[in-house]
Amino acid sequence: MSQFTIYLPDNSSKVFDHQPSALDVAQSIGPRLAKDTLGVRINQDPEIRDLRTPLRDGDKVQLITTKSPEANEVIRHSAAHVMAQAVQELWPEVKVTIGPVIDNGFYYDFDSPFTFTEEHFAAIEKKMQEIVDKDLSIKREDWPREKAIETFKNMGERFKVEIIEDLKDEKNVGIYFNGDKWFDLCRGPHVQSTGAIKAFKLMSVAGAYWRGNEKNPMLQRVYATAFTDKKELEQHLHNLEEAKKRDHRKLGRELGLFMFHEWAPGSPFFTGKGSVVYNELQGLMRDLYREFDYQEVITPQIFDTTLFRTSGHLENYKENMYFTKVDERDFGVKPMNCPSHCLLYGSEKHSYRELPWRIADFGRLHRFEKSGAMHGLTRVRTFCQDDAHIFCTVDQIEQEIGSFMRMLSKAYEILGMPNFKIYLSTRPDNRMGSDEVWDKTEGALSKALEKMNLPYTVNPGDGAFYGPKLDIMFVDALNRPWQLGTLQVDMNMPQAFELSYVGEDNKDHRPVMLHRAVLGSLERFIGVYLEHTAGHLPPWLSPVQVMILNITDRVNGHCENLMATLKERKIRVEFDRRPEKLNYKIREAQLQKIPYMIVIGDKEAEKGEVSVRLRDGSQINNVPVARLLEWIDNDIKQRRLQPTNPNNQTQEVSH
Repeated sequence: MSQFTIYLPDNSSKVFDHQPSALDVAQSIGPRLAKDTLGVRINQDPEIRDLRTPLRDGDKVQLITTKSPEANEVIRHSAAHVMAQAVQELWPEVKVTIGPVIDNGFYYDFDSPFTFTEEHFAAIEKKMQEIVDKDLSIKREDWPREKAIETFKNMGERFKVEIIEDLKDEKNVGIYFNGDKWFDLCRGPHVQSTGAIKAFKLMSVAGAYWRGNEKNPMLQRVYATAFTDKKELEQHLHNLEEAKKRDHRKLGRELGLFMFHEWAPGSPFFTGKGSVVYNELQGLMRDLYREFDYQEVITPQIFDTTLFRTSGHLENYKENMYFTKVDERDFGVKPMNCPSHCLLYGSEKHSYRELPWRIADFGRLHRFEKSGAMHGLTRVRTFCQDDAHIFCTVDQIEQEIGSFMRMLSKAYEILGMPNFKIYLSTRPDNRMGSDEVWDKTEGALSKALEKMNLPYTVNPGDGAFYGPKLDIMFVDALNRPWQLGTLQVDMNMPQAFELSYVGEDNKDHRPVMLHRAVLGSLERFIGVYLEHTAGHLPPWLSPVQVMILNITDRVNGHCENLMATLKERKIRVEFDRRPEKLNYKIREAQLQKIPYMIVIGDKEAEKGEVSVRLRDGSQINNVPVARLLEWIDNDIKQRRLQPTNPNNQTQEVSH
């Protein structure tokens, strides 16, 4: 009799006298765990497999339960089937196509003789709840490909037939049943029964061409979401409403920061106020460059295409670039700074004593994005990065990764962004260089992170074409992940440009090139940061830091003098002298998210004092002007996250 030994994450084992499934493993540990088990990871494969998957002798498993971060992904696979079942029970003439899980939810594409609207949602949700309440057992069968084709053909499900016919290398296909009657083609994973789906909601409906091809039939795409419990769903719906209020495009208009024009698609215009934010962020990074020993450089915008042929961009990135012809020569607009930095490095000889050699560049970049992909500031065609490149030895990679993480952590702390995750993105299919080089660079990144005890998740196949990378995913105030910072290890570009340094042995050696950014694209960062802060920028970053509000025209002279004094201290200040009521002017300043509102009336002018209203609604009266200047000046120079209240002892400070 064969024995199957299955290993758990703590390296303990379970032995079976038959080929077990993940559910069998869970049942051998305890009934509660078995009830909560939703799926499994096998041998550290990032893909979540179905709990019914047969395991092999020696497999190491990680059970995915209702408490796992990945629980909702499995729940949504099954909720998609429940939605499709509900639709077909309500309208048998509707045919189903595909229903994948996406970020924060799922969708199903239907071939329907009528147009779905949100008015249909109540009926669909009611029928879905009936299916959930029945707690139908979900089971998997593996059908021969021919049987599946014949079955779906007889049902009139031509889209399913087309999918299965394209699976030419598969002998069998997975079929999942909800109960005894309704079934669909699927790889899984799925929960044990429909009763495991505790909370769901239909969100929206849109048209979608079959397989994204406009020559194919138009389908009805119904978007929905599902969670392990109702509290999670309620929080998600709250966050969606909050996200509408925080939409950076809306805030950008209201605060007068940026605009777009149809004559320059995907290319933002930053106003005077928006440029303040842009320049202050660059100023923060320049301060950090000085602290972490970077040189700032300036490089050209347009290069002969020979540069991009050498760097590999012409072969691997051509469809994302802009080109022109000058003096019968082909030129390209740079999409990245790295090739020009290679030219800078290669323009002179270098010794090992000079390494690491760190250069930073705020140069303008241009990348062609398809019209449908552009979205406010977060997806544009022209932008600037806090971009830098480090040329170093292999032995210096670890220390440079550590230096990068310290720099990033300090920047994010100053900006009030403490929550981020690290992803190690490995070699893509379309790449430069040998597997040996990729093994070295991927190994260097993982070892450095492990030595620094920095937790990370492997993101297979998502590296740049020239090297693996660390992607820093910032989690914002609404718990949404955004990819901002990055560090990429590249041994291929130095090889392509034949870069070298003279080592201790007096021989030439090839440097390693590290590509890194902390904020990433400034345009994208500003969009993300506006939504994270809901437009309440820190005082040092606010376009207008102080608004002076007069109660009567009699104090205008005092207001003018105070404004001049604040400007001398390089504090950005405006004076609202309009003949409006004070409450109206305060409301206007609050809508503009002004950190400090200074109120001056006859009494204040007589005493040489002011009243200060902060944007959180708190008010401090009888503040001497000298104290006011010191207070605001200190908040700005210290880069505090919020205006301080000197009447409180504890203040939120960025660093």
